[in-house]
Amino acid sequence: MAAASMLPKTIRAQQTDAVRRVAILVGEAIEDDPYYEGRIAGLREGLRDLGWIEGRNLKLDIHRTPPNETDIHKHVGELLAARPDVVVTSGGTTTRPVLKATSTVPIVFIGAIDPVGSGLVESLAHPGGNVTGFSQFDYSLSGKWLEILKQVAPSTVRAGIIRDAALTAGIGQFAVIQSVSTSLGIDVVPIDPLDGRSIENGIDKISRSQGGGLVVTSNATVTAHRELIIKLATRYGLPATFPNRTWVDRGGLISYGPDLIATAKLAASYVDRILKGARPADLPVQNPTRYELIINTKAAIGLGLTLPPAVLARADEVIE
Repeated sequence: MAAASMLPKTIRAQQTDAVRRVAILVGEAIEDDPYYEGRIAGLREGLRDLGWIEGRNLKLDIHRTPPNETDIHKHVGELLAARPDVVVTSGGTTTRPVLKATSTVPIVFIGAIDPVGSGLVESLAHPGGNVTGFSQFDYSLSGKWLEILKQVAPSTVRAGIIRDAALTAGIGQFAVIQSVSTSLGIDVVPIDPLDGRSIENGIDKISRSQGGGLVVTSNATVTAHRELIIKLATRYGLPATFPNRTWVDRGGLISYGPDLIATAKLAASYVDRILKGARPADLPVQNPTRYELIINTKAAIGLGLTLPPAVLARADEVIE
């Protein structure tokens, strides 16, 4: 004991501070996409605030992969081979393949849509198994995108809904939007984001209708076409609502959705608890603590829209 106490302080710290390995998997179709890079930064900040310091007691293993099955499975194999203590995933697209590959390594998701309905957890209060985390929103929020579209562009009577029909989340979001469309007097038409051509064809068709508009749903497949969708909405003069602020930061009109950077910081608390011995099965899935309405007034001017004062008053941020 006396001999150990004579060692330099830095060496004693290295002996007592076990380095824990946390793997992060994001389905990032756009290089340096702030939508996902913000989550990584938020998680880093949250862990640092809790005393987990990279290079001292923490090793972060970050995997960025295109959101397709082949690439995701390749990264899942690589990250699990490194024997992480915890895996953090960006959402449902990346969580499911990890969950299929391991039933023992703890998993924390940052923004999964409908984690119960999509089969990631048994229930929100009692997740069961080796996965827990934070939901992005429940499907009811999807209807608000169409409501907001009608509020900012009252003449809208036909809306293209860009969603991925191959995903449960895409089907669920469209179903809710469709359920509120009649009361709003809007005919909704699905647009599949199979590729750039299918998106452009769908948006072109909507633009030929009197009172056309767009609603963009939330998932990695749709996000992969973000720049194109914003460009086409501007070109065709279509008002559009989006699921998060990164679309508005890039020139989109208006967004309503969770602050996923804040959620990522909260996810760090779950990683901290698991590293200290907690089980994912005992940590309830949490909903976002904050939703934000972001408006781009420059985009509104370009579309010839006069934004209602009531909508502007509700905005968390107005970009001019």
